[in-house]
Amino acid sequence: MHVPGVFRLCFLALIVAAAVLRPAQAEDTAQAEDTAQAEDTAQAEDTAQAEDMGRVVELLDLPRHAALMRHATAPGTGDPDHFRLNDCTTQRNLSEAGRAEARETGRLLRAAGLAEALVLTSRWCRATDTARELDLGEVDPFPPLDSFFRDRSREDAVRRDILARIAERKAGDPPLIMVSHQVNITAVTGIFPASGEIVVVEVLPDGTAAVRARLSP
Repeated sequence: MHVPGVFRLCFLALIVAAAVLRPAQAEDTAQAEDTAQAEDTAQAEDTAQAEDMGRVVELLDLPRHAALMRHATAPGTGDPDHFRLNDCTTQRNLSEAGRAEARETGRLLRAAGLAEALVLTSRWCRATDTARELDLGEVDPFPPLDSFFRDRSREDAVRRDILARIAERKAGDPPLIMVSHQVNITAVTGIFPASGEIVVVEVLPDGTAAVRARLSP
């Protein structure tokens, strides 16, 4: 038996095994690092979102402040030609993702300390459903929040009535959330909000609106 030859074979086998294992170990390490980095990023995003929600809740305690919220995701644009106000089947409605967005927004607001609010809503089904999915308390229809997408002549009256209602809010009143549509919120703030976005405004003594915070869904 030639022992040195056996040793050489064993040594070569070890080298080959190490060469095979090293990339796998390196890949495992890289994956672990990527996972840890992703978890850190997600945690940082959650912390930032919680801080933003806390800021919104603080603002809603102030007089003459309110949250204007665009209804959650409802695929499409405008409404069908056969639209009828009291028949949701004739309207553009929330998707399941939209309902989940609204529920999550409500959950985050409650987690930030908003126990309940007065939620005023457009009478359009996608807005009313968003308001209810928030689960933040009483929900009441407020016609100035109805979409004027098809009747732009209503813009000035809509802006005036929404601002007047926000200006009525006094210290000690329930926080005010108004669920509406892109055109209404743009008319009041100049901002084109995303579906489910919240824009917190203060009505100034001159009757104009100042944007104090924005919160994406």
